[in-house]
Amino acid sequence: MKTINRKYNLFDAEKETLGRMATKIATVLRGKNKADFTPNIDGGDFAVVINSDKLQVTGNKMEGKIYHYFSGYPGGIRSVKLKDQMEKDSTKVIQSAVYGMLPKNKLRNPMMKRLLIYKDEKHPHKIN
Repeated sequence: MKTINRKYNLFDAEKETLGRMATKIATVLRGKNKADFTPNIDGGDFAVVINSDKLQVTGNKMEGKIYHYFSGYPGGIRSVKLKDQMEKDSTKVIQSAVYGMLPKNKLRNPMMKRLLIYKDEKHPHKIN
């Protein structure tokens, strides 16, 4: 059995837009940037995202992008604009974007556990 050597990769949300950064994070979490990538093995690295409060988006997405969630009951749909979600909890915006870009199978949740998001520049991880 081969052990997986996981590294920490740093992503700064202040320097890139949401979608472009989320694709790079999903690639690292999945392990597609490694030479020994195998689709059925979770061989990805950790992704440390800093400055989530300073996240950038293009166009009119702050007012136009809407997140919906449904309780399951009649009339139980709730909607939140991106601007309001950023004020409430900016880490969930990045988490949602990356979650949608990962494969929809049993490997998705272990990959999401390796996504570490921080609101400012302080983090306890040693970046390789």
